[in-house]
Amino acid sequence: LITIERKTVTQNDLGEEVETWTAMAQAWAEKRDVSDAERLNAAEVGATISTRFRLLWSDAYDDVTPLDRINYDGKRWDIMAVKEIGTREGIEITAFARAE
Repeated sequence: LITIERKTVTQNDLGEEVETWTAMAQAWAEKRDVSDAERLNAAEVGATISTRFRLLWSDAYDDVTPLDRINYDGKRWDIMAVKEIGTREGIEITAFARAE
């Protein structure tokens, strides 16, 4: 079960911008780790974990973008890419998290 979060920007009492993340949707997803070869081809460096989340299509998250993020297994996953699977059958989200 993943939580897709969207950033919102509000102003505090001093007029300063404050970023908060709000749950946009929750969904069951299949998690597939990206292979080392794929990471090397993408010239990825640093201690990160890359993975792909595959979800069934839903209007609740049909507008997810790389500006959003995923919360899963105690980690925050930054979204790199989103692509549609078939015609409104599902979506595949490629994301990365910092390795601990």
